[in-house]
Amino acid sequence: MGKGNMERISVHQFITLGAGVLLGTTFLPIATVVTEIGGRGGWVSILPGFAAGVPYALMVFSLMEKYPGKNLIEISEILFGKWLGKLIGIIFVVITTYLGGLLVAQIGDIYEVAVMPLTPIGVFHLGGIVLVYFLIRSGIEVFARFAEIIFPFIVIALALNIGLSIPRIEHGELLPLLGNGLFSIILGVPKVIPFVMTYILFLAVIIPFLPTGKRELPKLKRGVWRVIFLVGILDTLIVLIQILVFGPTETIRLVYGFLTLGKMVEISRTVAGVESLFLGVWLGAAVIKITALFFSTIWGLDTIFRLNGIKWRVLTAVVLLTIACKFVRGPAMIIELGIVDQYLTMPFVMLWIPILWGISHWKKSAGT
Repeated sequence: MGKGNMERISVHQFITLGAGVLLGTTFLPIATVVTEIGGRGGWVSILPGFAAGVPYALMVFSLMEKYPGKNLIEISEILFGKWLGKLIGIIFVVITTYLGGLLVAQIGDIYEVAVMPLTPIGVFHLGGIVLVYFLIRSGIEVFARFAEIIFPFIVIALALNIGLSIPRIEHGELLPLLGNGLFSIILGVPKVIPFVMTYILFLAVIIPFLPTGKRELPKLKRGVWRVIFLVGILDTLIVLIQILVFGPTETIRLVYGFLTLGKMVEISRTVAGVESLFLGVWLGAAVIKITALFFSTIWGLDTIFRLNGIKWRVLTAVVLLTIACKFVRGPAMIIELGIVDQYLTMPFVMLWIPILWGISHWKKSAGT
């Protein structure tokens, strides 16, 4: 954990890791989220919502240029002062820890309901957190390589699920496109923004691990565009296929509608019910996102309190596991995830990054 032996990841690894973090667990609930607001046209809200993350990422890279080798919590202490910077860091750690614990709980909830209802839910929680812990223990480079290997399989599996569901499309389900009005689509955009704000949280602490050369920085910026729009297009297609197959009413009701599509898939009338395959893909995506949040937490603790080493990583894992085991499962957990995203993650990032960037530019122009 020491900064003297800090690892670096390549631009390509950053792109695939970022895409895995952003895609994470979004492709399961996003259809319900946007369709509930925008109806048949809810899918139109996705790309504008994801695009809102681009200026935040560019502000992060601008700060990275001015303060090389430092994460945004350290930069906050420099610009806001020691105590206010530490307070911001504590809020950051609380958000990443709680959100990470809820996502561990979601692993157990989905697997218990969909695959092994007789297996105690704690088994799934423990298995997920152990996998995440060993990725963290192996270092950021191994974590990036894991994402580099897993992410293409995630994309292929999602594309297969979408493609094999096309024969079940119900004609006319997509029309009228603006049945709920244009305003409803605009209202759907803020429901999507929290997903990309979680990615910005991770970006805030990973920047010291990125290449800093003049040639690499433009590649990193282009990589952010690729990540956001690749994941945005994938999520848009996922929402579209669910609306076309289930219709808007059923899409809203089915929180994990994409898994339901997996149950309906048939290949030459010989292979059916391949939802377990898609659950495996979702697990890989969930592990990437939870590991990113775990990583953010331990580096936040290191930055604020200089708490590093194995015992603090183990303690963080125990806290995540405790949150997962104590929290109510099912619909209540989905509601709680939405509350954390909407009322903690999004406002925190949307205020923190621009203010930090603005003060940095003000001090530069003032010559201080």
